[in-house]
Amino acid sequence: MKTFGASKEFIKGTDIQWEVVGEGVKRKIMGYDDKIMLVKVHFDENGVGQMHEHYHSQVTYVESGSFDVTIDGKTETLKGGDSFYIPPHALHGAICKEAGVLIDVFSPIREDFMK
Repeated sequence: MKTFGASKEFIKGTDIQWEVVGEGVKRKIMGYDDKIMLVKVHFDENGVGQMHEHYHSQVTYVESGSFDVTIDGKTETLKGGDSFYIPPHALHGAICKEAGVLIDVFSPIREDFMK
């Protein structure tokens, strides 16, 4: 596995540009090393996190908004203050019902997010 080092210790959100990753979906990588990564993802209403899977463990905190989240064929509506866990290789995705922000934590780092 390629190593990417680590982010700075102190990271100001205003210093990071949004990266558009889909229609109505953009993200900022907020901190990482080779073992863990924190990503802030903003969704416009009706933005879609396409169904996908990866070998990483993922925990996501719903900072704001409302999302229909599907994990392994089960869908629940989650709102600000809720969270969810996605085990490795579980097929998952989200549809934003009310504009909001998800805070994703991945272990190990999502190499595919690094440029």
